[in-house]
Amino acid sequence: MADAEATKRLSSKKQTLDDAYAAPANFLEIDICNPQTHGIGRTRYSDYEVRMKTNLPVFKLKESCIRRRYSDFEWLRNELERDSKIVVPPLPGKAWKRQLPFRHDEGIFEDEFIEERKKGLEVFINKIAGHPLAQNERCLHMFLQDAVIDKNYVPGKVRSV
Repeated sequence: MADAEATKRLSSKKQTLDDAYAAPANFLEIDICNPQTHGIGRTRYSDYEVRMKTNLPVFKLKESCIRRRYSDFEWLRNELERDSKIVVPPLPGKAWKRQLPFRHDEGIFEDEFIEERKKGLEVFINKIAGHPLAQNERCLHMFLQDAVIDKNYVPGKVRSV
């Protein structure tokens, strides 16, 4: 009889349309979009717009939109590997062969390559930002919300307000 009591279904309240279409209790949305290539010759680089929307209390801003280069993503990954207790997913590859001289295309500045990298960076940042332990890391907050990354910051946890 005790087994039947332990496995009895919980009574559930019928969901209304208002409940079904209400804002989720907690959300964190990050999109990588609008890639742009800047400069010429050796100073040429691409960056990406990182848009974040959230209602998580740990983030001071509920919406942000900043631009980041691939090297900024590398910095974030290195900081998380060094200071956090999470397993950090890999970044999309460096594409060394695309950077060789005497290619007959745009190499890492080809639209197709930039689009693939954009998708990979979006998967990377969403995996990290979705991890509850990473959400408290100061480097992630700086990456997602500060216009300029302070590379001399003091690593640590962010305190909820």
